[in-house]
Amino acid sequence: MTNRYISDIIRNQELLMLPPDASVRRACRRMCERHFGAVLVADRAHRLLGIFTGRDAVRLLGDQHNPDSARLDSVMTPAPVTIAPDAHAIDALRLMSDGGFRHLPVVADGKVVGLVARSDFEGLELDRFEEEKSLWERIC
Repeated sequence: MTNRYISDIIRNQELLMLPPDASVRRACRRMCERHFGAVLVADRAHRLLGIFTGRDAVRLLGDQHNPDSARLDSVMTPAPVTIAPDAHAIDALRLMSDGGFRHLPVVADGKVVGLVARSDFEGLELDRFEEEKSLWERIC
């Protein structure tokens, strides 16, 4: 299929969510254990507060902050761009391309239900997106 729904991509997904007061070290350990590139930062009701990615970890360490004392709420990207589960793969690819990021939280009714990454998309979806992008570049 060339343009799956986001809900199909996140089906049976186990989320990696942590509270805003979790340490950066804890987030990095969990990311390593689960082979994830991002942690969703959410409250107890699963409302999205932010996202913490590998890029954020590199920035934190580059600034010589202590990962044991740094809390996620002080280094996360707050209020990230999100997508609904009934959107299509091409919509997610557009948002990620326009925003310059590789992870996109999926939110329904104000609650986190998933996370898509650029690596979740299949060849035909990526090909269609690249064709679309190329067409826009030629038009503009």
